[in-house]
Amino acid sequence: MPALSIRDARPSDILAITAIYRDAVLNGTASFELDPPDEAEMAKRQEAVLAGGYPYIVAETDEGGIAGYAYANAFRTRPAYRWAVENSVYIDPALQGKGAGRALMIALLDRAESLGFRQVIAVIGGSAHVASIRLHESLGFEMIGTFKGSGFKFGRWLDTVLMQKALNGGDTTAPDENAYPGTLYRPPANAR
Repeated sequence: MPALSIRDARPSDILAITAIYRDAVLNGTASFELDPPDEAEMAKRQEAVLAGGYPYIVAETDEGGIAGYAYANAFRTRPAYRWAVENSVYIDPALQGKGAGRALMIALLDRAESLGFRQVIAVIGGSAHVASIRLHESLGFEMIGTFKGSGFKFGRWLDTVLMQKALNGGDTTAPDENAYPGTLYRPPANAR
């Protein structure tokens, strides 16, 4: 495995990101999408994540290739959920199982914590996605539930596995509602 550096994703990474995600859609269960999006759609998705103030990172090899990418995004869009993010990590199939996923997850968790988020939710496609489940467990995620047979892909029913990790004290203290990510939502002045 070439040496990796983790950095913020750039628009110029979209070609590699699209190729990695295309393989995940066509050959895996990490995504329940059935048709892989094109570069224009992936660029829009990246822009939306970044516009929301969420981290979007890549693992770059010492040769300049992209080994994988990861981002955190809103777990749900309702304002009370603003302290929770959902993580996503995708790795080039030729480099899976060689540490890129772990390196990206550690960096992503560090960034989410530094931004003030309190919970990270992993939504894992398929109970058989053991590598992802074990990676999350090794980084302190706890199993919180399984939606049985919630997706149908490759001619079979797939579960959705939910895992969770607390950051910044999780739900043990109140957040600073004047700090990011609390600034993502401001109730109208006349709201009570």
